[in-house]
Amino acid sequence: MNLTETQQAADPDFLTKMGDDLKRGLLPLRVFNNQQVYDAELRRIFARSWVFIGHESEIPNPGDYAMRTIGEDPFIFVRGRDGVIRVLLNSCRHRGAQVCRTEMGNAAGFTCPFHGWSYRNTGELEAVPAKKDGYRQLDITQWGLFAAPKVESYCGLVFANLDPEAASLDDYLGSYKWYLDIQLKLSEGGMEVIGEPHRWMVDANWKQGAENFCGDSSHTQMTHRSVIDVGIVDKAAAGAPNKKFGLHVHDCNGFAISIRQLDEGKSVFWEYPPDVISHFSADRLSEAQYQLAKRSIVHNGTVFPNFSFLHFGLTDSLEKPAAGYLSIRVWQPRGPGKTEIWNWIMAPKEASDEYKRRAYQVGMSSFGPSGSFEQDDVAVWPGVARSASTVFAEINNVKLNYQMGMGDMGDSTPIANWEGPGVAVQSNAGEGGLRTFHKTWFARMVPQDKTASAGSSDAPEE
Repeated sequence: MNLTETQQAADPDFLTKMGDDLKRGLLPLRVFNNQQVYDAELRRIFARSWVFIGHESEIPNPGDYAMRTIGEDPFIFVRGRDGVIRVLLNSCRHRGAQVCRTEMGNAAGFTCPFHGWSYRNTGELEAVPAKKDGYRQLDITQWGLFAAPKVESYCGLVFANLDPEAASLDDYLGSYKWYLDIQLKLSEGGMEVIGEPHRWMVDANWKQGAENFCGDSSHTQMTHRSVIDVGIVDKAAAGAPNKKFGLHVHDCNGFAISIRQLDEGKSVFWEYPPDVISHFSADRLSEAQYQLAKRSIVHNGTVFPNFSFLHFGLTDSLEKPAAGYLSIRVWQPRGPGKTEIWNWIMAPKEASDEYKRRAYQVGMSSFGPSGSFEQDDVAVWPGVARSASTVFAEINNVKLNYQMGMGDMGDSTPIANWEGPGVAVQSNAGEGGLRTFHKTWFARMVPQDKTASAGSSDAPEE
């Protein structure tokens, strides 16, 4: 039995048959809360994709570390004494106990609390108690901590892949780097993390947040209506359903991004103040990238599977000016109907400490665990996971409608002279980005042959 036959034999019928539904903009509801699907995701997606671990600025010094996860597996994100960043499995080679039990810190090594096996922060086994009496012949060079076979970074963003045969991170990101560069390369020092990531649990499936950040502009007018009504955000930034401000890009190396922008020639740079904008330069970007950044109000996108970003300019008070910031987050799977959201706030490295504090406050007040926007989303998403677990959804094979803007449903004609990669559509009334996410997901879950890859094609949707 080949790979495809083996995988399909373990899949529920609705999963192996959903390819045609996706072409019509339909998605089985059960993908958002199904144990069998979730178990397959951990193996086929999280064990074989480039998963975001953290930012280099979180561990600037040798010995700095933080506990992280890939899927549900525990790892140590650490900068060794040699300066190299590694992602070590947090499991002693003796009896499997976790050798690191502190969320973050600085350490020369890690000692297992069970039997005292000690490891350097580079992963090598350094000492074994009673070695002369009980482990006289043990070759300690063969018993270091297991490590993710591939760890690479892009503009300070560190990703790991558990598949030793995986393509490079650079190839994985592909043409989507064009959009990541806009977020990360405006200033010479790039972006840096402010403080620790905030974490909170939501009774929702990890895919719900990931797809949302691919370009669900239309939900803002309903879900976040109260924020619009009180004036914290205007309709342009909130994705009003018209062509003037909205821009969706889908099928870009299997990823997507949603952009809200002002008219060409206007300058806003996500509401960063002049003293921060003074550090921005087109030297590291193309002219098209720089001009797009210049008139940008909001950017949000997802790198499959679960890394998302939001570049926004907001205020936490109507009496204070807006402040720009970059939020990056991961949708950590914690079960078929449960997600742990990790959220980091970032600002340009050159910004003053005072501005970074302001950016942090604005970021937390909007998309933090008790933020004005965040509370709206997490109040709605659990209902989707709840519906997905119903017997009715199972016996009736209930399908969801992802057809907004598809074909004759809307004006989804791609921009002919778009200078960036992917398929760009001048609209907020579309779900091409969400369809891109699920096409990429389906290609990973049910590959058509042994060499099937992650991304979906860059061809325009029909």
